[in-house]
Amino acid sequence: MSRAHIVKPGKIVMSDERAYGLILSPVITEKATAGSQHNQVTFRVPLEATKPEIKAAVEKLFKVKVTAVNTLRTEGKLKRFRGRLGKRADGKKAVVSLAEGSTIDVTTGI
Repeated sequence: MSRAHIVKPGKIVMSDERAYGLILSPVITEKATAGSQHNQVTFRVPLEATKPEIKAAVEKLFKVKVTAVNTLRTEGKLKRFRGRLGKRADGKKAVVSLAEGSTIDVTTGI
């Protein structure tokens, strides 16, 4: 997968393919929905995604202004199924804060 590259300090250029690959899906939970009151939207992203790449992808795909990106990694839990030990997959979420007046409707497609 091609990586994004920096042209000027603070400016990232990426292909459409990379931008679509960075935003896996929106997170639709009670807590993520409560963040919409504060102009925040939560997305699932790949483990190797960086904050500047996520910001550039959201701005490119949804045509909004992003003020901040917070990420969190969750390690997969160890679970048992019929006595056998298994592990859930690791994951990463990004909470994207939008500028005033910018909105993203996650219930519709891109």
